[in-house]
Amino acid sequence: MRMLFRNNGLSIVLLALFLAFWTGQSITGFHVFNDDLELHNGALITYREYLTSGHFWQATGENWESEFLQMGAYVILTTMLFQKGSAESNDPDKAESFKSKRKRRNWSWLYRNSLSLAFFALLVASFLLHAAGGLRQLNQERAEHGESVETIGGFLRSFEFWFQSFQNWQSEFLAVLSIVVLSIFLRQDGSPESKDVEAPNSETGS
Repeated sequence: MRMLFRNNGLSIVLLALFLAFWTGQSITGFHVFNDDLELHNGALITYREYLTSGHFWQATGENWESEFLQMGAYVILTTMLFQKGSAESNDPDKAESFKSKRKRRNWSWLYRNSLSLAFFALLVASFLLHAAGGLRQLNQERAEHGESVETIGGFLRSFEFWFQSFQNWQSEFLAVLSIVVLSIFLRQDGSPESKDVEAPNSETGS
């Protein structure tokens, strides 16, 4: 077990944090949802029912969507664009050697791009989850007000859907911009996301 944690500690801790915060989201979301039902004289639901609700899966999907968009875009953009001095960028002065190395590789196109393709697939799945959960939540609200049911196409064209997406997307790219720029000037001793503490600000890559 000690060797397992030593070799996989980062993924184990990140998974534990994900599950803890996702559980926290579900518990607090359950209370928020029932508080809203009580305010409008609706019938309260159980926690198990909440876990299948549009409210829960809309919130989950829209957040996962933004995360996978951020990571996928970052992986692709760093193959083409540079930031001199950043630990998160390839060195623009070595760009030609990177291109030459790529040309010599015999791996298939699918394997060479498998990371960005995986993020794209996860983005699409999260986008669909967000759309399905959001539509279910919207139609529940419309039913409570005696309004007609919305279609998936109508929901995807709505300002509401894109407001939910854009408010998360902008924050993700702000976070990426922050680490790209801050890693030029600041250091975190021992982290592979940082340059060595003795490295000059002009040094690019970690």
